[in-house]
Amino acid sequence: MISTNQFKAGMALLLDGELYLLVEFQHVKPGKGSAFVRTKLKSIKNGAVLSKTFDAGEKFQDAFIEKRALQFQYRAGDSYHFMDLETYEDRFFQASELAEAVRYLTENLEVKGEFYESRLIGLELPTTVTIKVVESDPGLRGDTSKASMKPAILETGFKIQVPLFVEPGEQIKVDTRTGEYAGRGL
Repeated sequence: MISTNQFKAGMALLLDGELYLLVEFQHVKPGKGSAFVRTKLKSIKNGAVLSKTFDAGEKFQDAFIEKRALQFQYRAGDSYHFMDLETYEDRFFQASELAEAVRYLTENLEVKGEFYESRLIGLELPTTVTIKVVESDPGLRGDTSKASMKPAILETGFKIQVPLFVEPGEQIKVDTRTGEYAGRGL
């Protein structure tokens, strides 16, 4: 059991038999009346964010989230195959289970899989990933303006805005939190 006094952002909670992630919380002590905790919870099942208020000291069932090191191997249709880096066993997941993480999965990328009762609930990606540009329009020679961007398609199929100097075949860094260009790759 866990109390509202032990809340931390990212913590997993079981409410009414459903798994939620604690997105944010705020302890409130009004001048009159008892203290309470205002929260925003994200449903693991459908991704909906809801606001809930709890009395201070209220107890909840905490959920154990297991994190496992995984390495992305390859994609076969809608299946994404990973190797568990502890047991070396092959695990595969559907694109629908991985959500937006599929945009950044390149061969041999190491990620952390978050599991609840042996079911994948999310992937923890590195802050930036290096991905190859497969298609983009040619840039204008001599145009070095930082504000000028053009569309490009990455090897994962993700479309992104890149500076004019980026050419097909180049490696670029992409910020996985925002989905934006973050610099030239290695």
